[in-house]
Amino acid sequence: MNALRQDFSSAVSHSPGSGPILSTEISVPVIPLFPRARISALVSGMKSPWLLTLVALATFSAPDALLGQAKKKKSPPPFSWVNEIPENQISRMNLPSGVSHQTFKSPSMGVEVGYYIYLPKGYESSGEKEYPVVFHLHGGRPGSEAKSVRIAPFVHDAISAGDIQPTIYVFPNGGPMSWYNYPQIENGQGEDVFVKELIPHIQETYRTRELAIEGFSQGGRGTTRIMFRHPELFVSAAPGGSGYEPEKRVQENDGRESERVVFAKGYNTWDLAAEYGKREDKDRLPILLWVGTKGFNYEFNLKYSDYLKSLGIPHEMLIVEGIDHSAVRIYEKKGTELMQFHQKSFAQSE
Repeated sequence: MNALRQDFSSAVSHSPGSGPILSTEISVPVIPLFPRARISALVSGMKSPWLLTLVALATFSAPDALLGQAKKKKSPPPFSWVNEIPENQISRMNLPSGVSHQTFKSPSMGVEVGYYIYLPKGYESSGEKEYPVVFHLHGGRPGSEAKSVRIAPFVHDAISAGDIQPTIYVFPNGGPMSWYNYPQIENGQGEDVFVKELIPHIQETYRTRELAIEGFSQGGRGTTRIMFRHPELFVSAAPGGSGYEPEKRVQENDGRESERVVFAKGYNTWDLAAEYGKREDKDRLPILLWVGTKGFNYEFNLKYSDYLKSLGIPHEMLIVEGIDHSAVRIYEKKGTELMQFHQKSFAQSE
């Protein structure tokens, strides 16, 4: 065994670029920390079958177990209709002073529903002045109003710079299935709570004018479905980074997104677009698709654009070069253009 220790120590000390990584004692649990390419170079000069066996076992068995542990995803937090960000986290987010967390009681569910809202500077002192509103729908699942409030600083800066007029931004909670109505879950009517309850609450509570809708990822999917189901509510709509591939899967499998998740037939962005395309006023609602070229669903957003063209549904595209699947990074680079898209519709409606 002493010979084995000496052989292994020598091999490690002379492996290219490795340095004194291990002691002269063989420690199998430590071996997996070597990159496999380095292990291959290390063992190429070994003559002892015992040592080669130990290294092989450590290299090709233990890493797989470790990788298996690393791949285990954390379970998402349990869904809640109210998600106020703790004060110690808020202070690190550099949110403008106009951002606040609010709730209202859902008439259909009898529970409190949370949302974040940005009121532009001067709102409180502007008398009866009314403001346009943009609803920004968060991504991810389940829903949480805290997910997209990081967009607020971009809005505040654009208003301060004079790039857009003072505008209210609302960051709602999409429900347990993020903007879907899903009656299989108690209090799972995410779309209805947004459309039939939150929007009227905002209009009754604040001094509002025209409404616009946008969202990213799951929020882009939700924006697309809602804008085609309720186009009369909005003067513009901008779904971003939308998951049109899983929506296509839902369409092609009678509402089945996965083995466990099944939506109503026809309740997807593809079938709803086809129905909308039959309307005589399908050119009334300005639509903007926005996506980063590095986003994993970039290609499917292009396919969806082609699909809308085939249906005769007018729309624009904002393609952001070099940006991955991130609403914040897209806003950092092209947020002003996105915000100004809604502003054009607000101006035309005045």
